Amino acid sequence: MTAFQYIPPQHKQIFKTGEVALVGAGPGDPDLLTLQAFRFIQQADVVVYDRLVSQEIMTLLPTNCERVYVGKKQAEHRVPQEGINQLLVDHAKLNKKVLRLKGGDPFVFGRGGEEAQFLLANGIACHIVPGMTAASACSSYAGIPLTHRQVAQSCTLITGNVQDNGALDLPWQTLNDKKQTVVFYMGIKSLPIITEQLINAGRSKSTPAALIRKGTHSDQQVVIGTLENLAELVKRHNIKPPSLIIIGDVVNTFNAEQLHNLGYLAPVL
Repeated sequence: MTAFQYIPPQHKQIFKTGEVALVGAGPGDPDLLTLQAFRFIQQADVVVYDRLVSQEIMTLLPTNCERVYVGKKQAEHRVPQEGINQLLVDHAKLNKKVLRLKGGDPFVFGRGGEEAQFLLANGIACHIVPGMTAASACSSYAGIPLTHRQVAQSCTLITGNVQDNGALDLPWQTLNDKKQTVVFYMGIKSLPIITEQLINAGRSKSTPAALIRKGTHSDQQVVIGTLENLAELVKRHNIKPPSLIIIGDVVNTFNAEQLHNLGYLAPVL
């Protein structure tokens, strides 16, 4: 049997020197990389990467690829965004193939749009390679559908980052629909505010809720509770970022006994 070789369609732009590729690495499991992401990873001369890019994905880079770590831990950036933007331009002007590797999807809470704007303003072409965002991948691996017929007709993705004054200014009244799934990224530190405001807006205290830590990784941790006790569960189970918060009746679609492995559901015998 001959090995499968993927040949990209001819209408796709090739990765040229002096260009930047904004590539979504997904939430961690290398199996979830797209073929396009894999192709760009293997061509990189230099990679500018975040802390959420897993080590398994980093091993796919060429051995001679220069690696530039820029951190991006929540509220603690090793290199500020302005510095990252300039790094991309500087390396591209050295006539390198520059890979900007991001956890998740670069255009979903990834500031990829800002980086693309800066590159274009400085005369640098860029490729946009989507990745699986955490809301989709982590929920699936935890056995939680984001929408489910007659249970959830919509899903809203929100960043839980607070402002400098400690406030979390969101349209809370639009999030009180029982048939709406709400997913918070970067919301662990602001969880007490989130739960209080959702309950004040009309969401039932008994609304099912889930915490997913290190989603899609081998040590993925899933904790199920309710809107009322979610903040307490964070303390009890020592949940740390990176973690995802899912709120809505879809959380109870399957039970823990049916989730046998990452993204693997099986009957209870």
